[in-house]
Amino acid sequence: MLAFDLLAENNFGDTRSGGLAGPMGLFIIVLLAIVTVLLIRNMTMRIKRLPAEFPDPDADKKPTDEDAPPSS
Repeated sequence: MLAFDLLAENNFGDTRSGGLAGPMGLFIIVLLAIVTVLLIRNMTMRIKRLPAEFPDPDADKKPTDEDAPPSS
């Protein structure tokens, strides 16, 4: 039993009883989860608003005499 008591001894200095590390960590994790869910919902709505196909930017451009290759 002596070895168990020796291993179970707190060698890390004074610790406060009722510390805030646990509740604060839980709060941060829950906050990050909520922000992630809202971000995913926002990005999903934005992706749904995109058109199925984008128009070809070169299709609107009509060839002119300046764009034509020089004739020899």
